Amino acid sequence: MASCNTRHRIPALLRLVAMALLLPSLQLAQAAEAAYQDGDPQVCLGCHGAAGASPAADILKTPHADKSSPHTPFSQQGCQSCHGPSVQHLQFGDDGKQPAPAVTFGSATPVAEQNAVCMACHTDSERGHWPGSTHEFEGLSCASCHTLHAEEDPVLQKTGQTGVCLDCHRDQRAEIHKPSTHPIAEGLMQCSDCHNSHGSMGEGLLKQSSANETCFECHAEKRGPFLWEHAPVTEDCSNCHNPHGSIHRPMLTGATPWLCQQCHMAGFHPSNVYSGNSVPPFGSSSSVLYRDCMNCHTQIHGSNHPSGVRITR
Repeated sequence: MASCNTRHRIPALLRLVAMALLLPSLQLAQAAEAAYQDGDPQVCLGCHGAAGASPAADILKTPHADKSSPHTPFSQQGCQSCHGPSVQHLQFGDDGKQPAPAVTFGSATPVAEQNAVCMACHTDSERGHWPGSTHEFEGLSCASCHTLHAEEDPVLQKTGQTGVCLDCHRDQRAEIHKPSTHPIAEGLMQCSDCHNSHGSMGEGLLKQSSANETCFECHAEKRGPFLWEHAPVTEDCSNCHNPHGSIHRPMLTGATPWLCQQCHMAGFHPSNVYSGNSVPPFGSSSSVLYRDCMNCHTQIHGSNHPSGVRITR
């Protein structure tokens, strides 16, 4: 029967096999560093403790350091579970410098190698679409968004995630501060409420397969089915709405009634192209004032009324 120590070594051995198969160049680095350094993480904290030049002690307060689970890095080889066998990291070379660990989560290690280390453990369904996703295609590493040595990873916090995402998504940074928007800037919503940054079947990394299915998770009353449907609604909510924010209420892509008249110029309906002459002090057309078209067409997303063919009731 295998000893307790042998059983604890098996996950680490499996990790080495997976990394050797996935990471040819990393395999060469590990061959040069043939063994794990004993005493991890205490030895590491000698330099990377709270008072060290490169402090990383806060990782001890994270789930990665939970030794009660056999699946966490610190229940196996500690820091070296992610950074690879790093005996040589503790030795000084002829130039007086210490070699880097086998894997560094920065520019010294190729992104594919960094991500393979993370994906060796994080293989749940939320990350199933990472290969070929937008972020993977753009060459982002997990460490581009995640801060693992911090007690709380900002991208996993409702108040911190938005700032991480908006470091790259500058257009959306501006849009969430427009007059009509979801409560993202207030911290009541976060990007991951609608998007899966690790990849998805839908466009724009949406959590669901379409924009509508994503919107309907909150706006279920707009789902229908309706007896009388409004075609642009069933096709795509973003035909009329900008979900990140707009200067028009409620997050419309344009001002009404002009937005409506991009489609509705039919002869059976008064379909003049309205202008500023229809508002005070030049005029007071009910088709422009108040809720304009929706003064009459109140059920703009669809109607179940037998007489609601024009979505007026």
